[in-house]
Amino acid sequence: MTYTYGNLIGGAWRDTPSRFDTFNPARPAQVVGRYSLADASLVAEAVAAAKQVQQPWARLPAAQRCEVLARYIDRIEAHKEDLARAITAEQGKTLVESRGEVTKACAESRFMLQHVMAGDGSRHVPSLRAGVRNLVMRRPRGVIVAITPWNFPVMTPMRKIAPALGFGNAVIVKASEFTPAAVCLLGELASGLLADGLLQVIHGGADVGSALVSHGGVHGVTFTGSVATGRRIVAATAANLAAVSLELGGKNAAVIHDAPDLDACLDQVSNAALMCSGQRCTAVSRVLVQRGLHADVAAGLARRASVIRLGGGAEAATQLGPMTHRAQLEQVKAAVRQAREDGAEVLAGGTEVAIDGCEGGYFYAPTVLDRVRADSAAAREEIFGPVISLIEYDTLDEAIDILNSVDYGLTAAFFSNDAKAIARFVDECQTGMLHVNHGTVPDSHMPFGGIKASGVGAYSVGPSAAAFYTTEHSVYLGT
Repeated sequence: MTYTYGNLIGGAWRDTPSRFDTFNPARPAQVVGRYSLADASLVAEAVAAAKQVQQPWARLPAAQRCEVLARYIDRIEAHKEDLARAITAEQGKTLVESRGEVTKACAESRFMLQHVMAGDGSRHVPSLRAGVRNLVMRRPRGVIVAITPWNFPVMTPMRKIAPALGFGNAVIVKASEFTPAAVCLLGELASGLLADGLLQVIHGGADVGSALVSHGGVHGVTFTGSVATGRRIVAATAANLAAVSLELGGKNAAVIHDAPDLDACLDQVSNAALMCSGQRCTAVSRVLVQRGLHADVAAGLARRASVIRLGGGAEAATQLGPMTHRAQLEQVKAAVRQAREDGAEVLAGGTEVAIDGCEGGYFYAPTVLDRVRADSAAAREEIFGPVISLIEYDTLDEAIDILNSVDYGLTAAFFSNDAKAIARFVDECQTGMLHVNHGTVPDSHMPFGGIKASGVGAYSVGPSAAAFYTTEHSVYLGT
């Protein structure tokens, strides 16, 4: 066992009698960490501590807050290897991916500090009356609860921590019970830089999450995870009318309309679909391919999937790690079974895999499904695993109809050199993020979020984040 943590409340780690363990998904018999579960009393203490420290923090000039946070980000970057090993130990992704996650988290956080310094949207507005000056100003929202998922144990929390603190709030983070070690390390790294209570960490399941988001002292809730949990959070926040910012699921498509360099296109699609074992909200899950390119695309993706080396994430030769937990593996297996029943053909993978030295590991072979019907579950429902569904089309009209036919609207990619086709994609694709001629990996300074069932509220990266982390006020100054 490597990690042992309680709940970080007001600057102190607090233990409780109730505990839970985490396990290495490559070797599930190996206990990685042991953590204390919070209860309602600890939730109340955390909210009280956050309220007490938030107002003095908010009164500091933005430049001073950002200076402190810049040192915090530097400290995180200096401990990249420790954080990467914690990510890999509990989440399962390769160390290369884990290091990249920490690097991207730091880059995003630094860009968010630039947005804070650029202003929160406060502005002077011409008055309709003589002798009156009008001002629209924004102020810190207050106490923010951040509920984060298991697939990106550093990047997603930092995507919430940096803007929350930068704009003058206090933040309470509830990490996933599958991958809490990295968030605990983030809490430790804040010691001596951030005032006690400004960044707190709480462990627990749905009951603790509900107690947090419905607490009367909480002013905003930011969540990344499933649509079903997002709906429950919205319902729970009705108790205190807290603002919400939700990053939810996706059924992301890559449309291959024409591709002069098909190999380069398929490299990007394969990487976007399979990195992190497909356990990314922005992963490509559907490949819509023009019928004339279908045979080459199917063969190329199957070939790429079949040569990927699976193994424990800490091993240098590994290219793809395990699923993070047993339930996720079973969900992927069930989705592929259903696809077969619906008529799909398996071109690569399609099976659970046993890896020597990783007994019982949650490994699933990178999978390519062909002949997937556009109205089937494999084409419409989020699988969240290393599974690519191939769907053929004839016309661009048909491709756009299929592209927009799902409930989700997070991200999509379009591969073409046809300017008119690209323009239609940019104008008509119903997603929050659109990529042309490259995969679905976002830049660290661009707005990140979705529409339809993929998101509610302000995006979490970029200048629009101020709309969630601050409140707007109209001020009339009589002279």
